[in-house]
Amino acid sequence: MTPNAGRSLRPSGAFARAGAPDSDASALSQAATGNADALAYLYVRHAADIRAYVASIVRDPHEAEDITQQVFAKLLMASPTFEPGEVPFRSWLLRVARNTAMDSMRRRRAVPWGEIPERSPSDEASGDRASAIREALRSLPEDQREVLVLRHLVGLSPGEIADRLGRSKPSVHALHHRGRGALKAQLLERHAGPAVAA
Repeated sequence: MTPNAGRSLRPSGAFARAGAPDSDASALSQAATGNADALAYLYVRHAADIRAYVASIVRDPHEAEDITQQVFAKLLMASPTFEPGEVPFRSWLLRVARNTAMDSMRRRRAVPWGEIPERSPSDEASGDRASAIREALRSLPEDQREVLVLRHLVGLSPGEIADRLGRSKPSVHALHHRGRGALKAQLLERHAGPAVAA
């Protein structure tokens, strides 16, 4: 069920100006107090990006739609964990979406304890590499990390990323190029870089 069901989702009042400074943080704060227009504003502004991001994780458009609804239902409970100024709202919202998607996948793929196979060395290596990639991404400047996530996880084109971030396409290409180089360097530093044939 979408936020503010049965009413128009068109933002009004203080939330009519999408992209106003601190509008997301302000809307989240007011949504937590029960302001339905604030929650509708956040939904209209971010639902499409969250749905695309979640779909890249669960690989099922119908499930992605359900999880997107769960994400916005959870915002009110999760709002105390958002610290304005410490992390961009979009990054925080993507983290809430990822956690919700992972929770959904764990519930869907529940396996009885006795049937869980022991981890093989290759499984452990994959887990170590995934952890190294997460750490390497966290070490990048926010603008480079955001472009890499939107390009390679969400699957947006450079033009779509430029539109969403309010940047020019050349600047998105430059951030993507620098981000990939920085990510590769970070992975090599962690001994988790791409394998190269001898």
